Amino acid sequence: MAAVRVETVLAAAEEQEAEKRRSITVEKELELEYDLGNLLAVDRNPPPAAALRGAGPRREALLRALARDNTQLLVSQLWELPAERAGGAGGPLVAQLPEPTFRLPREKPPPKPRPPTRWEQFARLKGIRRKKKTSLVWDEQAKEWRRRWGYRRAGGDPSRAWLAEVPAGADPEEDQFARLRREKRERVARNELNRLRNLARAHRAGSAVPAAPLHPTGHQDRDELRRVARVARTSTASLGRFQPRLPKEPAEPPSRSGGKKRRFEPLLGNLAAERSRQLELLRDMGSKKPVLDITRAVNKQLRQEEAEAAAANKGKKQSKRGKRGRRQQRPGRSGKKSGARRQPQQKPAGGGTGGGRRKKA
Repeated sequence: MAAVRVETVLAAAEEQEAEKRRSITVEKELELEYDLGNLLAVDRNPPPAAALRGAGPRREALLRALARDNTQLLVSQLWELPAERAGGAGGPLVAQLPEPTFRLPREKPPPKPRPPTRWEQFARLKGIRRKKKTSLVWDEQAKEWRRRWGYRRAGGDPSRAWLAEVPAGADPEEDQFARLRREKRERVARNELNRLRNLARAHRAGSAVPAAPLHPTGHQDRDELRRVARVARTSTASLGRFQPRLPKEPAEPPSRSGGKKRRFEPLLGNLAAERSRQLELLRDMGSKKPVLDITRAVNKQLRQEEAEAAAANKGKKQSKRGKRGRRQQRPGRSGKKSGARRQPQQKPAGGGTGGGRRKKA
């Protein structure tokens, strides 16, 4: 076994240390613009144009090296932020990000504001302010904190209590437990009716054409009842997927809009397909050929002009037909009226005084 000199070991260690230092040290002519709130770094340095021409291993290696250097600069900036341990001394090290400064574009449009319900409109009109209440209250009977409303609420359900108080002035022979259960069913039905009315009001506010009301009117047709059932089914969080089916109802879950449900691509999926879509979009934006289908646009314009010409010719024909009818009607109408008017003015054949012409002898 050959002896290893100390100088060789030290030189190898210094070379490894220098290589590590080079891996975290990146030199740029222009400093990057950082938005640490969005974990964004913008590189203003122009890449070498000669190396980016064409597609090959050289271009891929250059792009990978450029992405690696910019990521290293961004990570170096993150290490300069104040950090703390999450969950105690043994937890992970978490950096405190500042407020974002760069406004990122949205993939989808912002959601439309929900139209106010009837109660919200009434409260705004009367100046009623909503007071925030805690969801848990102390139950004296169970000696524990329970929900204010809903299942296992504080005080329990009065319709399921073992004792029911008879109110003053009530029939002593009346079953108070049946009355409480009936009142509960009425409250549930009233709340469901108000919920459907709010949905109908929101649907009418969102559409330009006012829709028919969803409350019972006594003479609903089949289409209206089907629409009401679809709205009631899709009002749940699962869009009616786990609701019991009615007789002769299709098995597929209906959508909120009543039409075809839109499908979106997953955020983390096939990177090659996403890259091809982005390249195709950039190619369309940079091409000189118009994206508009000229043939289809010209045909549409021709159809529109033909429809306008046909409508104009139809109006002219109707106006000419009306004039011809009035012209044909004038002589008969005027003849009747003139005959009726001139008949009293005719003079008898034998009579006549003064004003008539005399025949010469």
